[in-house]
Amino acid sequence: LMTNKNEPIDELSTRRERLELVKNMGLEAYPAKSERTHAMAEVAVQAEKLIAIGEQVIINGRVRSLRGHGGSTFAHLEDGSGTFQIYAKKDELGEKKYDDLIAILDVGDWLQAQGVIFKTKRGEATLLIKDWKLLGKTLRPLPEKWHGLQDIEVRFRKRYLDLLMNKDVRERMILRSRIIDSIRATMKKHDFLEVETPTLQPVYGGGFAKPFKTHHNALDADFYLRISDEMYLKRLLVGGIERVYEITKVFRNEGIDHDHNPEFTMFEAQAAFKDYTWGMDLFEEIFESAALAVLGATKIQHGEHNLDVKRPWKRIRVVEAVKTVAGLDAAAWKIVKDAKKAVADKMKNHPKVKQLDELNTVGEIIAFAFEELVEEKLIAPTLIYDYPVEVSPLAKKGSDPRFTERFEGFALGSEIGNNYSELNDPIDLAQRFIAEKEKSEAGFAEAHQTDLDYLEAIEHGMPPACGFGIGVDRMIMLLTGAENIKEVILFPTLRPKT
Repeated sequence: LMTNKNEPIDELSTRRERLELVKNMGLEAYPAKSERTHAMAEVAVQAEKLIAIGEQVIINGRVRSLRGHGGSTFAHLEDGSGTFQIYAKKDELGEKKYDDLIAILDVGDWLQAQGVIFKTKRGEATLLIKDWKLLGKTLRPLPEKWHGLQDIEVRFRKRYLDLLMNKDVRERMILRSRIIDSIRATMKKHDFLEVETPTLQPVYGGGFAKPFKTHHNALDADFYLRISDEMYLKRLLVGGIERVYEITKVFRNEGIDHDHNPEFTMFEAQAAFKDYTWGMDLFEEIFESAALAVLGATKIQHGEHNLDVKRPWKRIRVVEAVKTVAGLDAAAWKIVKDAKKAVADKMKNHPKVKQLDELNTVGEIIAFAFEELVEEKLIAPTLIYDYPVEVSPLAKKGSDPRFTERFEGFALGSEIGNNYSELNDPIDLAQRFIAEKEKSEAGFAEAHQTDLDYLEAIEHGMPPACGFGIGVDRMIMLLTGAENIKEVILFPTLRPKT
């Protein structure tokens, strides 16, 4: 704002002065009650009818623009459904009501406007104000109109402004909700029961990740924020519930990058009497159904890539992927030393090649080769299956005991889901836990923890089952074209401001 002498004005002070003016007028700056007969979108659709019958309507919204012309003022109000133009005319409102409105109103304020619809000379449907009510006085201005909110750091820290100023952000978050609705619809179609399991767990499990640790004072016991809900869902199978799923927050104390956030949304499910081949079909169906329900198509433009989530996806075994993409015959590896040399030769000058020194089995080396040489090249939606047993402690072994009935989904070079035929043999599981314990004692911080209570549970008998999980945030990134996980999380984790 500028004075007549083109001197800058402290807008925060000006808005507070207008707030005092509101109070001095005897008006409520923040009333508890409002009325509304139509949302903006409804007025726009019904404009011709409302004009014809002369019906009065009441709309509520945030003032997004103001422009005065002597004894008249045009403005745009915005609610969650859209924007609509309003017109205040001194001759219609009366001098006092008009002057009061102009004296106190700022862009950003919340306003209730009552009146009739007409069309301007330019043909724009507009509400002619007969009465008005202030619903909320703003003390800070919105970001500058034409440039909006562009600073990435500010956008994520002040997501409320990001949603307000950037329409595409709002639309993406609406799509997020609809995608999750679609997941639920697909699971209902297949007779799954939605459940809730503990966020605080005495033993964390169901994945390879560092946890967040906390202490419960009354119990004088340490707990962990869950890294997965898998172990509890499988307890429900033991309890006789055949198909269960949960969409929930999980927490992993790990780095932050374009597809990792320490707090993220996970979809996990368990289906008794099914194996991982059935899981592959359902995994693909969840993505295809969501795309059709929300986008109306299965093809998605993602930067320079045109992806299609239509079933069936490409399916390839881990060792075949390593051979096809990296040129390494991983299936033939028998000796750790030879496997390491083959990968090291392929990864000369690679920043992670020294991590090979920490690996002690052929299976771990196969997984490492896949992760470093293949994964980022999987752009089209793809299912990679039959992972080494050494990196799949909860999955059932396949016909070749070196590998398990496990598959992961990939797209745009990132994993989007982890799934397998569940290991329900308690003797085998106990041996896997011992192997993971040895990894932990050797310094591997992300080894799977030994969960004796879960082991006891499946000793009571767990049916054969398929378990599958999808990183919901990554799924939404894929379906909406987002390039960073922060773009699909309303309030992503950020470093605290100092």
